[in-house]
Amino acid sequence: MKSKKNPNLEISRNSGIYFAIGLNLMLLLSWQALEYKTYEKDVVALEIMEVESTFEEEIPIVNVNMPPPPPPPVSIQESIQIVEDVEEIQETVIESTETGQDDAIEEYVVEVSDVNVEEVDEDVEVAFAVIEVVPVFPGCEGLNKEATKECFQNKMKEHVVKNFRYPQSALDLGIQGRVSVLFVVDSNGYTTKIRSRGP
Repeated sequence: MKSKKNPNLEISRNSGIYFAIGLNLMLLLSWQALEYKTYEKDVVALEIMEVESTFEEEIPIVNVNMPPPPPPPVSIQESIQIVEDVEEIQETVIESTETGQDDAIEEYVVEVSDVNVEEVDEDVEVAFAVIEVVPVFPGCEGLNKEATKECFQNKMKEHVVKNFRYPQSALDLGIQGRVSVLFVVDSNGYTTKIRSRGP
């Protein structure tokens, strides 16, 4: 069946062009709406105030305690001795106590046998690069090398958990870190010169 419509009056003939024009027009309007700037108007209200000419201000009475004036400075009178020109004043001569390279010191010669030498026991600090005998916690003796190491780690963790407290503020904030400790074991087995550095 043949269509009886007039081709010039058919609406769907140019529908793609109408759609594109409408889409572009809506995009332009949307873009302008987003870019449109509005400014708030500042409303300034001018008011006239009337001030009374007879303005009295109450001044509070304040008692000021003045400190007593400082005592006058004590004047020290210097006693001046008047010496007549007739008397001769002997000046003390100060001899030089410095010695030169060529001066010989003969009065204080000390013999080697006269010197008493005290023997002092010095603790010699030795830095170990390799430890031959590792420390062992009580209860970890008599095990092989790997078992001793694992026992030492477990006992050390138990000791740290038992004796050290992590700050509550660091726990709340979720702060973790590593603390490096440097110490010296003296000849009696005590730890000395403990230094720590943390995050």
